Amino acid sequence: MANRSKRMREADKLVDKSKAYKLEEAVDILQSCPATKFDQSLNIALQIGIDPKKSDQQVRGTVSLPHGTGQKVTLVVIAKGDKAKEALDAGADFAGADEYIEKIKGGWTDFSALIATPDMMRELGKLGKVLGPRGLMPTPKAGTVTNDVAKAVQEVKAGKIEFKVDKTGAVNNAVGKISFKKEKLLDNLNVFLNAISRSKPASAKGAFLRSLYLSTTMGPGLKIDLQSLTLA
Repeated sequence: MANRSKRMREADKLVDKSKAYKLEEAVDILQSCPATKFDQSLNIALQIGIDPKKSDQQVRGTVSLPHGTGQKVTLVVIAKGDKAKEALDAGADFAGADEYIEKIKGGWTDFSALIATPDMMRELGKLGKVLGPRGLMPTPKAGTVTNDVAKAVQEVKAGKIEFKVDKTGAVNNAVGKISFKKEKLLDNLNVFLNAISRSKPASAKGAFLRSLYLSTTMGPGLKIDLQSLTLA
């Protein structure tokens, strides 16, 4: 404990580790913690009741957060000709085909989202070792493999994010910035949690949401009272 910063020790005083908080209480506390030099993300860590080893119990999807994440989205679209122009016109940061595939092959991953047209997936599929571990590989399910690149670009730029269960059965995402008004953070949290709740696989048995923690990038983690959630 002695090596914890003064800021973290002050933040710890605000948290009762034995308590499970309502979402609104948790957001209040995290917004009351001593500030850092940067605008921290509000992060959600959700343990869900599935067996991640079973293919019929994978939880993956997308959700459009009403107020976005507050993070700058650098978006690459892999497409040819008119589709590349369409993507740039819609707000993509980079769009093209072979030149960007070569850059990625060389290790370039300095972007936060990747969209591709279906005809480019054969080449992109060869880059799984580069894109896969970083969660950047486009998929039809996430809406990032599509011929309607303009719509996909607009959705990602507006706050559409992907969620995916990891090998421990957990979902971890950033759902806003701590500087957002509390009401906006609560909107984002409720939309996100409802999207997860609706994604429960038919083969999953028992309680689906097992535990939930909210934290900031450099702040304490607060346990949330699952009974207090209002889910559709």
